Amino acid sequence: MIPTSSALPFDDILALLDKMPEPDEELRAKVREREASLTKPAGSLGKLEELAEWVAVWQNREKPQILRPLVGVFACQHGIAKHGVSAFPNELNQLMVDNFSQGGAAINQLCTAYDLGLKVFDLAIEHPTGDITVEPAMSEKDCVATMAYGMEAIAGGTDLLCLGEMGIGNTTISAALFTALFGGSAEDWCGRGSGVDDKGIQLKVDLVNKALETHKDHLDKPLEVLARLGGREFAAMAGAVLAARINNVPVIVDGFNTTAAVAVLHKLDPRALDHCIFSHCSAEGAHRRALDAMGKTALLDLGMRLGEGTGAAMAAGVVKAACQAHNGMATFADIGL
Repeated sequence: MIPTSSALPFDDILALLDKMPEPDEELRAKVREREASLTKPAGSLGKLEELAEWVAVWQNREKPQILRPLVGVFACQHGIAKHGVSAFPNELNQLMVDNFSQGGAAINQLCTAYDLGLKVFDLAIEHPTGDITVEPAMSEKDCVATMAYGMEAIAGGTDLLCLGEMGIGNTTISAALFTALFGGSAEDWCGRGSGVDDKGIQLKVDLVNKALETHKDHLDKPLEVLARLGGREFAAMAGAVLAARINNVPVIVDGFNTTAAVAVLHKLDPRALDHCIFSHCSAEGAHRRALDAMGKTALLDLGMRLGEGTGAAMAAGVVKAACQAHNGMATFADIGL
């Protein structure tokens, strides 16, 4: 999807942002016209009506259709994890990827419950990214290549993409990204993540501050922030969201870490996330701060902080119900009124 003719690695990503389709307002009006004709008081289904409209507009269809929903879980290993920023060891990365494949994880159960497809994207999980306290996580070239890989997430023809991730230490990466993108202090963005204590939070704060100092001369552009402070799963998710926009696929963003990935696109162009909804407000304290910074609200608030796309899967169930209600209900004309 990304040509390789540009002189600078990020130029092709920026060019795709210029090609983003806008919503069809005539189509939106038709969807609202049907909604108003259904056998219920106007507005009585509240947020469900908005969700059905959102899917229809971004699929560019008068009737929203979710036949091939996909939860994509992007997995990576982070160099910063060697500092002990997580309550769990790095070995858990591979074990959890294996668990996803064997059907034993929470996300497997939610995908079964809501009839969602699941695909795990192993982003060279055996090779950690650079330790951001002393070096970039990725080169610019590798960052763009990983975004291009993420763009292939929708190649199978999905009509709803749900983002998920797995990577020990990635809440520290997210905190670094949010601090660089939205300002504030590291203390504002670092939380308990996998369940660390107050000492663990302070370690995360210290490491984020060290990373910001190391890269301070290279954080003026969002894609440079992504390459230097992010990880392969963050780059791949950003690429997947951009490809979804180009291909008329609505996106459900999961929690704290997936929000950090798409925040890069928001900083490039706030319109880049118009085809996305945010599934839930994570129990990771700074997630609400991040949503506020982007002017976004979460659909659900269930006290979840697992990741894996679990919040996005829960939201997908609601979205599917919204589309079924919109498509399947009779109109007043159908019943003779």
